[in-house]
Amino acid sequence: MRQIIIILTVLFNFSSASSQESNIDRTKVREDFNQIIENIKNLYVYLDDKELNMNCIEEKYVAKIDTLKNQADVILFFEYLLNEFYDSHISLSTNIRESYRLSAPIYIELKNGKAFIKNVWQTQINNLDENILGAEILKFNGVDFIKKIDDFPSICNDKTLPEVRNWIANKIVSGKYSEPRLLSLKVEDGQNVQLDLDKLNFKKESDLLSYRIENGIGIIRINNSLGNSNLISEFDKTLDSLFYTKGLIIDLRNTNNGGNTYVGKGIMGRFTDKELPYQKHMYVESYDNQPKIVRSWFELVSPRGNQYQKPVIVLVGRWTGSMGEGIAIGFDAMERAEIVGTEMKRLAGSDFDFRFENQDFGYKLILQKLYHINGNPRELYVPTNYVKQSTIKKDEVLEKGTELINKMVK
Repeated sequence: MRQIIIILTVLFNFSSASSQESNIDRTKVREDFNQIIENIKNLYVYLDDKELNMNCIEEKYVAKIDTLKNQADVILFFEYLLNEFYDSHISLSTNIRESYRLSAPIYIELKNGKAFIKNVWQTQINNLDENILGAEILKFNGVDFIKKIDDFPSICNDKTLPEVRNWIANKIVSGKYSEPRLLSLKVEDGQNVQLDLDKLNFKKESDLLSYRIENGIGIIRINNSLGNSNLISEFDKTLDSLFYTKGLIIDLRNTNNGGNTYVGKGIMGRFTDKELPYQKHMYVESYDNQPKIVRSWFELVSPRGNQYQKPVIVLVGRWTGSMGEGIAIGFDAMERAEIVGTEMKRLAGSDFDFRFENQDFGYKLILQKLYHINGNPRELYVPTNYVKQSTIKKDEVLEKGTELINKMVK
């Protein structure tokens, strides 16, 4: 009887594995692959700006289709395909435990063949005591960090290019959901320390925004809610209560997930008494195999409600993403605020959703380039009042913003 049970168990396991494999229709995967490649070639507006070998991508990934065994393989297949374009603004609409996260609470910069921590998401972390700014990353999960870059699972992109290597470095510290994120660091005083990113404790905000008043200055902090339409009413109510303040600080350093123009323009409309351009859009269109034609326009902000007319400061950082970046360059373009902080998340362009014909998930591609009205790409914007992050012991960006308002109202 025991032998029969063992045989049945083996047969069951084999049958389950075979069934799992048989659920993958590789012909349909190939159809979806052809679809996304066609859309990338025809619609992805940054394609010509990338150092890419599209022939390699098509040949190598077509060959991989026959190796796919289950749905998890299919998801990773398309995820890794998009990684070839080293663009953090394009992604799948789904993930699995083996997927890479979209971001990390630290930002890495490569210099002279070494990796260093340039920025830390200071405003969101509760329990980081060690000043890791400027620290060199020696290892990630016990593996030499530079080797991790070289071994990153992309097939065709050129890992000798600085832009590609830097993107990969930050993808590595974002990490896979299924793996730890343990960093071996050499901090600036020469000591070696360990940093477990998964043991960091982050502030949890249930409110769309929070606000306070310090020395007569109103401070509104957007809590990663620029995609929630209810934020407009909440912002209106809060701003109306702060009209008596001598100046206002709008903190966009926790807008990591971006948002939409409806909310962004709703906020900016409270700070202008006339229609003004805040951002330039550009995309390329072609029909019936005819020449490509560039279309571009300025998007305008219209006045809305009572305008707050006192000095305004906008705080930004590496976790100011997408629409957060749009609001920052918008306030700058309208000459309605001083922008204070570091580089932003640098998500290029405007993303649009697509669905696969044969999968129950989709993907995002960038169809429009976005610019400051002065013609500079939005993703390259650097705040007028740049603050190099040098310590986690104090909020240097907020201090600079407060200093500027106090100078404006004297």
